[in-house]
Amino acid sequence: MRFKVFKNTVLLFVLVVISCAGKGSNETLKNEQTNEILKQVQNDKSIVVGANRTEVYLPLLKGKRVGVVANQTSVIFRETRDERQEIIDYTHLVDSLLALNINIKKVFSPEHGFRGTADAGENVKDGIDVKTQLPIFSLHGKHKKPTAEQLEDLDIMIFDIQDVGVRFYTYISTLHYVMEACAENNVKLLILDRPNPNGNYIDGPTLEKENSSFLGMHTIPLVHGMTIGEYAEMINGEGWLKDNAKCDITVVEMEYYNHENTYSLPIRPSPNLPNDQSITLYPSLGLFEGTNINAGRGTEFQFQRYGAPFLDASHYTFTYTPQPNFGSKYPKHKDVLCYGEDLSEIKAERHFTLKYVIDAYTNATDKSKVFNTANFTKHAGTEKLQEQIESGMSEEAIRATWKDDLEAFKAIRAKYLIYD
Repeated sequence: MRFKVFKNTVLLFVLVVISCAGKGSNETLKNEQTNEILKQVQNDKSIVVGANRTEVYLPLLKGKRVGVVANQTSVIFRETRDERQEIIDYTHLVDSLLALNINIKKVFSPEHGFRGTADAGENVKDGIDVKTQLPIFSLHGKHKKPTAEQLEDLDIMIFDIQDVGVRFYTYISTLHYVMEACAENNVKLLILDRPNPNGNYIDGPTLEKENSSFLGMHTIPLVHGMTIGEYAEMINGEGWLKDNAKCDITVVEMEYYNHENTYSLPIRPSPNLPNDQSITLYPSLGLFEGTNINAGRGTEFQFQRYGAPFLDASHYTFTYTPQPNFGSKYPKHKDVLCYGEDLSEIKAERHFTLKYVIDAYTNATDKSKVFNTANFTKHAGTEKLQEQIESGMSEEAIRATWKDDLEAFKAIRAKYLIYD
C-alpha cells in the first residue's frame, strides 16, 4: 500500500492559468513564462519527509501496539530555519509519538545503534533508552533479524531510517530482515520514506549471489538509486524474502521529492558520514573499506581522503595520521603517517568512480598490501573487480563489463519507483 502524493496539482494549476492567459500571444514568450514560473513553484517547495506527514499515518497507529526501527536520523522536522533557510530544529520520532500517546512498546536499532554512536561493524548491545525507558533491541549484534518473541506483542512496526543509497550501507539489509520477520509474524510494517542523497543514478558492479552477506544481500548494483520505500517495494515484488514471503507494508511517501533533487542531510546518517561531501564521495571511497587503505576514519574528514603508509610518497604530497575518534576507535594505520589524497575541497560530483581505487593501487609501493581480498569482494559484490584492477584495466573498460547488468536492473527498478 502507498499513500500517494498529488504533487503535480500546483504545477497543473499554473500551466492552466498560463495557457488561458497566453492565447494569441507569442508562443516563444509563453514557453519562457511557463518555464520560469515552473522553476519558481518547484523552488518554493521543500521536500516533506514521510515522518513529517503525521496526519497520514497517526490514524494507523491509534490503539495499536507499536515497535519502531530507528536511529538518530528518525526525526520530525519543525519549521525553524537558520539564515540559510535550512531547517535546524527537530524532535525524535519516538519522543514525538510518545507525546501523542502512541503506544510504543520497544525500539529496534540498526548498525551504529539507536543514538548513532557505535563504530562501523561494531556489535551493538540490547539496552534501555535513558530518555524514554523503552527497551532497545539491537539488530546489529546477536540478532540481525527481530525474533518472534520480540514481535509477539506488536501489531505494527515503523521503519524510519535515513539511507544513502549504497549497497554495502547496511540499513537496507536491516530493512530486509525486518520485513522478513514482520511477514513471518503477521506484523504490519509502516515505512516513513526519506530522500536518497545519491538517488539520481545507478552504477557499479552488480552483486553475485555467491557473494551475498550483510554488506549486500541482493543482486543489485553498488549504487541502486532508490529510496527506502521504493526498495521495500522491490524486496516484496522480487520475492527476495525467505520462502517468497510478502510483508504487509505501507509506504508514507514524501512530498515534492524526485530523484534529481539534491538533499542536504541535516543529521549525519552514521558517525563517519559527517557532511554532504562525504556522502557524495561515499559510493566511490567506500570501496576502500575492503582494502588496507584508510578512507579518512580516525580524522575529521571521513570519506573525504584516503591514504596508507605504503602509497608512494613521491606521487602523493598529502599526508595525515589517523587517530582514534568519534565513530572510529581503531582506525586503519592508527598513529602511522599515511600518504594519500585530500578530497575535502574538491567539487564532488554525484556519480560513482573507480579512479581513486585504481590510482591508489597503481601508486602503491607494495601492491600485495592493497587488497583485503575477502572483504573487498564483499564490498564490490564480485571477485572480478579486484582482478580487473590488478590486471591494469582502465575504468572505461571495467565499466563496459557492467553495462548489461545495469540495464537489466534499471528495468526491474522501474517497476517499483514511487517518485519521478
